[in-house]
Amino acid sequence: MKNIFISILTTFILLAPVKAHCDQPTPEEIEKWKMAAKQGDAPAQFNLGLLHATGQGLRQDYGEAMKWYRLAAEQGNAGAQLNIGNMYAIGQGTAQDYGEAMKWYKLAAEQGNAIAQYNVGLMHATGRGVSQDYGEAMMWHKLAAEQGDAGAQLSIGNMYAAGHGVEQNYVEAMKWYRPAAEQGSAVAQYNVGLLYANGHGVKQDYGEAMKWYSSAAEQNFASAQLSIGNMHASGHGVEQNYAEAMKWYKLAAKQGNAIAQYNVGLLYADGQGVQQDKKAAKEWYRKACDNGLQKGCDAYRKLNKGNLY
Repeated sequence: MKNIFISILTTFILLAPVKAHCDQPTPEEIEKWKMAAKQGDAPAQFNLGLLHATGQGLRQDYGEAMKWYRLAAEQGNAGAQLNIGNMYAIGQGTAQDYGEAMKWYKLAAEQGNAIAQYNVGLMHATGRGVSQDYGEAMMWHKLAAEQGDAGAQLSIGNMYAAGHGVEQNYVEAMKWYRPAAEQGSAVAQYNVGLLYANGHGVKQDYGEAMKWYSSAAEQNFASAQLSIGNMHASGHGVEQNYAEAMKWYKLAAKQGNAIAQYNVGLLYADGQGVQQDKKAAKEWYRKACDNGLQKGCDAYRKLNKGNLY
């Protein structure tokens, strides 16, 4: 089974709530922020914008959020600039406008805001609001990655793995995937596992592959669950065990992973790791087919005609 690198080059990173651990601000705190905001205090203006955007302590109102963010942003508040960019990028309370999003992201990025730097890099990588430019994407992602931003580290790893804007280099990909994985990025953990499984950029090591796949799978990452199933089915790094393979395939299949759904069907059809059940096999093949996997459609049709075996 050929696995692929997973990318998040289509995902904007948004700013976390203002208070640690998403604590609900007290009415007294909100009143203090209101008074300070009316007097032109930029952090207070940002806080009111965030509360209106999230509905945390105040009525959710994107128009009010934008109003307070703008007042703070015009004073150079990077968090407010970032969040205005987010609102334009996803069309929250305003028409989606990548050009405007880039304008506000860049203001925050130029102040050193790592999330904004990542988002500027993302827009260059995907050609949203600007012409696609992997060189610019790499520059901005590196600025964010050097501040420890896991999304940027992952994106740089993806660029090296795919050869986007740089020569394909799995050693460099691993260098950037690993710190993101160590911060808990499930996608990066999966990609580190994949490099070990395939021996790309590192010596092939199924034990290390299983370790990193397991870290991602514990976060319910379907591709990692599928890969663990593949290792148990093939006996790579572990004793071949179809029952274990079925366990992991089903976890991924229930999340809609078409390859896992097909593999569950295959194990039912062959009676491997489970009692043979062609009715169940047909149902899983149908699900894989419904999710766009052609071989799921083919297997469903053949089994439905009764001539698969």
